[in-house]
Order: sequence, then structure tokens, then C-alpha cells
Amino acid sequence: MYTEIYNLWQNIPGKCSETPVIKYYKPHNKASDCAVVIFPGGGYEKRAAHEGDGYAEFLSHNGITAFVVEYRVAPHYFPLPLLDARRAMRFVRSRAEHYGIDKNKIAAMGSSAGGHLTALLATYTQGIDGEITDKTDDTDYMPNAQILCYPVINLYNTEIAHIGSGNNLTGNKIAESGDVATRKQLTPSLLCTSETPPAFIWHTFDDATVNVKNSLEYAASLKDCGVDTELHIFPNGRHGLGLTEHSNDLENHVAKWSSLLLEWFKYIGW
Repeated sequence: MYTEIYNLWQNIPGKCSETPVIKYYKPHNKASDCAVVIFPGGGYEKRAAHEGDGYAEFLSHNGITAFVVEYRVAPHYFPLPLLDARRAMRFVRSRAEHYGIDKNKIAAMGSSAGGHLTALLATYTQGIDGEITDKTDDTDYMPNAQILCYPVINLYNTEIAHIGSGNNLTGNKIAESGDVATRKQLTPSLLCTSETPPAFIWHTFDDATVNVKNSLEYAASLKDCGVDTELHIFPNGRHGLGLTEHSNDLENHVAKWSSLLLEWFKYIGW
């Protein structure tokens, strides 16, 4: 259970029928000065609790400070989800001393569409109208690392893209005029640079909802840009597994991803 909950904004930019919030999970027996800001998946139309609160509870029980962001989803379209994501990173970093964390050790984490939002946060660097509202926005939003769980990456290639996530993010169907160009501008694999933060990525080979080629495409782009990346592709497992608490025998192997993540934190010095 979260320790504290805050509204992300005092004056929410953009039309809004819901209030974006961020939930703080205090670590049990704190083991690190890093923090993880989590963006649950849900196809940009909802937010899956097991990919938000579930991850935060796992991290806090392993001594890591965690935050879960309830960012805006459809019918709130781009750039509002990214605006909320940037605000969440700034919120945490600007309060690093209060939470006893290192402002240079803050990772963003997301699953499925939340993985897309995480990767977009790490690669999309254009300014957004409404993001500079108060002193908190003076803080850098860029995460120091990115953690992607079976992420949506490609929004435009109909062979591998998760079209539903693209529809919900942009408010348009891909067949509509100009939408392919928009979706390319929001595809993280086309936005990577040498300044993109290091990544931990995992996916299952037989994911029937989000094609594993999304992760492979993003990892290839990170490689081309010289960005340190750890990539795990497990043979079996349905989409949306999260921590795989209710996994079957085939999916038990996938459950190792969470322990691999903890080892990765140690490997990068967090």
C-alpha cells in the first residue's frame, strides 16, 4: 500500500476530466538511494494496477523507493500523457532530498503502453505547451535509466505496431490523413540518440498482443546509438504478465525477470 499520494499539478494544463496523481511507496529496510517512477500499462485507455502498484510493492519490499503515476489516458490524447510523465519525473527529482534519494539515480518504468510512455519520456525531447507552470518544472525530466516490460514501441508499422495504443494516444485511426507521420514522431525507436538513458528490457517471444519485434526494434536502435542495454527475451508467456504471480508452468521461467532487474540495479551501481 502506498505511503502518500499527491496531485501532480496545482493547476492542471490541458482539458481534464480526471486529476493525475503520483503515489509514493516508502521502501522497507532501504537498500539503495535510487528510485523508480512507474507508468502502468493499459493501452492508453486504462491503467493496470498489477503493473503499477504491484511493481511498486515489489520494489519497496526490496528496499527501493517507488512511485506510481496515474497519468491521463483516452479521451485525453497526446501530449497529455507525456506531459504528466515529465511532471512526475520532475516532481520526484525536485524532492530527492526529502525522499533520501539520489537525483541522478531515478529510473522510469513501464509495461506495454506504459513502456511506450517510458521510452517516449526517454527519447522525445521537444517542448510541450503547458509544461512550465511552477518551480517544479525547472527540474530536468529525463530519467537516468529506463525499464521496459513487453513495451509498445512502434505505432505506425501495421505488421508489428499495437494499433489500439496508437489510436488511444493520438485520438486518430491510422488510416486517417497524416496520422502515419504523427505516429512516426511518437515512435521511440526513431528518436534515440547517444544521450538516451540506458535500458533494461524484457519481453516474451510468443507475446500475441504486442509483437516482440517492438523490443527488438528498440534495442537495435539503442545499439546503433551506443546506449547500454540489457535485453531479455523469454520463450513463452502471455502479454501483461507483470510479476507473474499467477503464472503457469511455462511462464514460471519468465518470473525470473524481476530478480534479473534487481541484479541489473547492482550492475549499474544503483
